[in-house]
Amino acid sequence: MSIGNPACQFFSIRDYGERIEMSDIITLPGLGGSGEDHWQTLWERDDPTMRRFQPSSWDRPILSDWIAALEREILRCKTPPVLIAHSLACQLIAHWAPSTTSAILGAFMVATPDPTGEVYLAEAGSFANPPLKRLPFPSLLVASTDDPFGSFDHANRSAEIWGSTLVDVGSRGHINAASGLGDWPEGKAIFQRFRAQLG
Repeated sequence: MSIGNPACQFFSIRDYGERIEMSDIITLPGLGGSGEDHWQTLWERDDPTMRRFQPSSWDRPILSDWIAALEREILRCKTPPVLIAHSLACQLIAHWAPSTTSAILGAFMVATPDPTGEVYLAEAGSFANPPLKRLPFPSLLVASTDDPFGSFDHANRSAEIWGSTLVDVGSRGHINAASGLGDWPEGKAIFQRFRAQLG
């Protein structure tokens, strides 16, 4: 499914939270974490109720450690959370989901990398080859048509395996700070639409 630019009104994350009963929201950055100009960081500033999970290392990721960090953060939640994942954290979700007993409301995933592609960092080797299983919760995957870390075809295959809605946002690179998106209002609108569908 390709949505492109959704025709919906733009709100800040905080304003939107006043319109519906918000669940907890956990942000999951990828390799290296999300820097000061990354849209995840800017969304967190706009909505202080968003919490970032904290693995032991952003630069030397170990899958088991990242899974444990995600579980810890979910345990802190008062309601089943929504996950907002970027890059390597999409693969984290794919590894974590089949074996967890924790309940989440849904997963909003952006720019999943391709472990078999030409650009995949050795530091993330433990995240390669996630289970080829449908995610047991609603999910949406946002993909760019010129992501150097994963082709759109890879994103399409991943969405089919995971049972995720796929959203094509055109040429946005890796959908990160280098893409020059600022707080990525287009992404906020897509997230808000997805969140509203979760009830």
